[in-house]
Amino acid sequence: MKGVLRRLMQWFRRPRSGRRFGRPDVARIYLRGQGIEIGALHRPLRVPASAHVSYVDRFPREELYRQYPNLADHNLVPVDIVDDAERLARVADESQDFVIANHFLEHCQDPIGTLLHFFRVLREDGILFLTVPDKRYTFDCGRPVTPLEHLLADHECGAEHSRRAHVCEFVRLVLKAVEPDDVQRKTDRLLATDFSIHYHVWTQTELMELLLELRRRLPFEVELFLRRAYEILIILRKGNGSAENLPMPKTALEHVAT
Repeated sequence: MKGVLRRLMQWFRRPRSGRRFGRPDVARIYLRGQGIEIGALHRPLRVPASAHVSYVDRFPREELYRQYPNLADHNLVPVDIVDDAERLARVADESQDFVIANHFLEHCQDPIGTLLHFFRVLREDGILFLTVPDKRYTFDCGRPVTPLEHLLADHECGAEHSRRAHVCEFVRLVLKAVEPDDVQRKTDRLLATDFSIHYHVWTQTELMELLLELRRRLPFEVELFLRRAYEILIILRKGNGSAENLPMPKTALEHVAT
């Protein structure tokens, strides 16, 4: 498993465009109050002093070190809430001013359901801070994008029916297994260890289609949709929005300049 993790870390390719306007710049503009960050591990988002973060993960910190042996030399954030972050059963409705999920949505078996739960725990005007890798610049570059119809089926019929197919595709197109016996063996091993693969992959076009579908189900404003480096950075505000809550353009420029 160490070899799998090491290869995945090496296969990220990062184009240079869009890197100046970074995650901390956006966080300074939009994040304040009390919120949660999903799966931060050793790279929590740098937030302004006005934002107070509780960290959510599926395992306690000690177990995360066992799950990710390649992070043994890194300082993982303390896990405040141990929970299935796709459902957030331990987080009360409308209790958070923001939810941060960097490079998490692609790991979700039911992304639509996950996004609905993120909005469930947000207060009115709360902020959802998302970054999602553009599959063209990661180890997923050889995989087909996940169509919206597939996401709808996973949400409406349950994701378990397609779980093995996702893992098998990952084994064939990312781990480059060719022989049927090898594909089956590696697929079985990843399923048995509950290894967290990228179940779904997108470019910005498919992500926008997902947001448009989600917008049919609940009200929110798309405040920012930005392709930067190898990822898409998205800011969504729960509710229909009000003028007094929107950051002025001058403020955004001032934050970038500092």
